[in-house]
Amino acid sequence: MGNEQKNLALGTEGIYDARQLGIPKMLILGIQHTFAMFGATVLVPIITGLDVSTTLLMAGLGTLLFHLITKGKVPAFLGSSFAFLGGFSAVAPRLADGSANTELLPYACGGVVVSGLIYVVLAALIKVFGVRKIMRFFPPVVTGPIIISIGLILAPTAISNCAENWLLAFVALVIIIVCNIWGRGMVKILPILIGVIGSYIVALLMGEVDFTAINEASVVGVALHPSTFSKFSISACITIAPIALATMMEHIGDIAAISATAQKNYLADPGLHRTLLGDGLATSLAGIFGGPANTTYGENTGVLALTKVYDPKVMRIAAVFAIALSFFPKVGAAIQTIPTAIIGGISFVLYGMISAVGVRNIVENQVDFTNSRNLIIAAVILVSALGFNSVGGINIPVFGLVINLSGLAIAAIAGILLNAILPGNDYEFGKDLEGDTSVTFKV
Repeated sequence: MGNEQKNLALGTEGIYDARQLGIPKMLILGIQHTFAMFGATVLVPIITGLDVSTTLLMAGLGTLLFHLITKGKVPAFLGSSFAFLGGFSAVAPRLADGSANTELLPYACGGVVVSGLIYVVLAALIKVFGVRKIMRFFPPVVTGPIIISIGLILAPTAISNCAENWLLAFVALVIIIVCNIWGRGMVKILPILIGVIGSYIVALLMGEVDFTAINEASVVGVALHPSTFSKFSISACITIAPIALATMMEHIGDIAAISATAQKNYLADPGLHRTLLGDGLATSLAGIFGGPANTTYGENTGVLALTKVYDPKVMRIAAVFAIALSFFPKVGAAIQTIPTAIIGGISFVLYGMISAVGVRNIVENQVDFTNSRNLIIAAVILVSALGFNSVGGINIPVFGLVINLSGLAIAAIAGILLNAILPGNDYEFGKDLEGDTSVTFKV
């Protein structure tokens, strides 16, 4: 084996074709991505009352559809979007006894279908007018702080999960760090999976694992339920569909983060219009069959940064695992027995890496913060994202209905508008490939 191949096997350089690692290792890498997405993906149906099996099935199918539309080039996994929780709460709030509002949930899913179609329209506009003209509205001084905000907004969730049992969270975190810094071979490539298994064993010894969910779950189940398929009402669509305008920015930030991590400009190839189209159609597909909206997952981007295995085939393997899990409730229930604190310990480092991507995005693009224009844009984005998020966003009455804008949506809108209004925007997308992809995580 040559030196280059040895370096790749050891995970010291980016791996873009995981087949060189062998099928067994590829399968393990896919399982690791499944672990990374599982906790957050199933949390959305738990909160909204949607079916967990349906959610896993739609995440898997949505990811495969996304990869088909993006020509299999982007190493992204699509899981449940938290941005739509406010919309679900408004259209189909839980009943007084805490049970799911099964009568109104299908109408909320109808709103999700329409939201996905808005993505399709936006993708068409980018295709017509070109990504260069559109991306002038999203220079690094805008995308960098937004990516930083995504990680920082998720940070409190990681801390609250860790607080369930700080010892377990610490064990998971230490194992990940040790494996990533001092590990060799597959140990270096699989820090998340090893962290989950190691801390889970400790949890078993401490008696912190609750097997109730496994005992109550059936061995084989049906992932689709016609009673939950989408239905449509004007009020539900008006309430939920506008959220797509906010999640578009989340999508751009995520694709920028994936591009930065994998050192490839996915915004240019296969193109932002294709990634938006894939995300939108995956969201509409999920809504039709009673699932939550999909979005590209920051958790899996963090795994990419840790493992340096950027082959999209690994994400497709994870998608197949998610689909398989949807038909075996006991398997899904077993994964749900992972203590919350362990998820917190894993999220502690993953969410931080998302913000680190934003920091490197700004640094490597040499954004000049002695320029008052840049300083104001970044300041407004960061304060808006974190400040408004802490108070639940803002509610805007529209035709007798109330639309909630999250802190991230407000920050994105404010940043885009300031960048467009203030003089001095000299950013040209595509002029500097390294600058556009920016962050590499190379040591």
